[in-house]
Amino acid sequence: MQIEQVSALERRVQISVPLAEIAKEVESRLKRLSRSVKMQGFRPGKVPLKLVAQNYGFQVQNEVVSERINDAVSKVISDAQLRVAGQPRVEPKAAEEGSEASESANFIATFEVFPEIVFGDWKTAEVERVESPVTDVEIDKTIEILRKQRQTWADVDRAAEDGDRVTCDFVGRLDGVEFEGGKAQDFVFVIGAKQMLPEFEQGALGLKAGDSRTFSMSFPADYHGKDVAGKTAEFDITIKAVAGSVLPEVDAEFAKQLGVEDGDLSKMRDDVRTNLEREIGSRTKARTKDSVMNALLKVAEFEVPKALIEQDIERLREMARNDLKQRGMQVDDSLPFPDELFQAQAERRVRLGLAIGEIVNRNGLNASQDQVRLHIEDFAKSYEDPASVMAWYFSDRKRLADVEAVVLEDNVVNWVLGQANVTEKAVSFDELMNAAN
Repeated sequence: MQIEQVSALERRVQISVPLAEIAKEVESRLKRLSRSVKMQGFRPGKVPLKLVAQNYGFQVQNEVVSERINDAVSKVISDAQLRVAGQPRVEPKAAEEGSEASESANFIATFEVFPEIVFGDWKTAEVERVESPVTDVEIDKTIEILRKQRQTWADVDRAAEDGDRVTCDFVGRLDGVEFEGGKAQDFVFVIGAKQMLPEFEQGALGLKAGDSRTFSMSFPADYHGKDVAGKTAEFDITIKAVAGSVLPEVDAEFAKQLGVEDGDLSKMRDDVRTNLEREIGSRTKARTKDSVMNALLKVAEFEVPKALIEQDIERLREMARNDLKQRGMQVDDSLPFPDELFQAQAERRVRLGLAIGEIVNRNGLNASQDQVRLHIEDFAKSYEDPASVMAWYFSDRKRLADVEAVVLEDNVVNWVLGQANVTEKAVSFDELMNAAN
């Protein structure tokens, strides 16, 4: 059978299955089926072949034809030593007008092959290796964050300031009429925490317990409440209490709260440094990896099989449905998600996957067992019981496979860093931490 090249990746081949061969196999299977099929009014094995054919003939014929087509397509692919991307699409071949009845069932099988990946000059690939050193300044900032996470509140007899927690009653009106969701009593929020719209926070600033104020507030056009989106409401607010933040002292008790049993502050700082270095390392590594992947996409030149993109779109669609379900939403499996929502992401994922696989194969960058173990050991160190974490990973092959995939990508990143034009980029602690929040 001759394979026709339709495009750079698409191939087409005609498959012919002799009708006599199909009929013979169908008859053979129906005879075997008649020995065991159950049908009302007949004992097992005594159902007439004619009745078996009437009830099961169409199904059996479809099975035989499908198997013969699959076998023929597989043989063509194997003989030509092709790497097929996705599943072949098989369609009946239309009979030519005026042609005699054929003794074969003819089909057209269309499929895509994996592309030949060509890499350009790696030295033209610009990669940023991100660095963010951990100094005493970053440790102090982190300790301050930990203090704020453990803050308490104490009522104060003064006007509300940025960072204070206020308790209030309020009512909002549109054209003098109260609207749904615009009224509350004993409502608590922190000024500056962005729980409320900025104009609402401004309305509470400068008021003491017992003070009231009337102010206008414009809702954004894209506000989630459709009844008020894009409109301006008038609010009456009454402050019932103002509380200031009370941060814990950095002392032995604070250190114990962070897991340092003897309350030693130097140990606490060492622990903070260790955890911070691990977190900063993870974030800088992720940003460096993104830079490497972007460079890889520019250096690798090839067409992406449409079949693989379609498969990944379906995976992303299913992931989106599952994500909504985990958020507590009632989601029907038939909920439509247009392909356009995932097209660009799917193409990038498939392109990266193919390019990474090619680099791995050419350079022997598969994850070794030692690399996988070291990766799990390093990850487990951040837990109270590292041994249990390691046992959890090694008890499941899928979990290990997930780690292998991460290590493999790390191998590719390190290899590219050794080939590309790398620039060291220093990123501040604040920028790095805020970008991930």
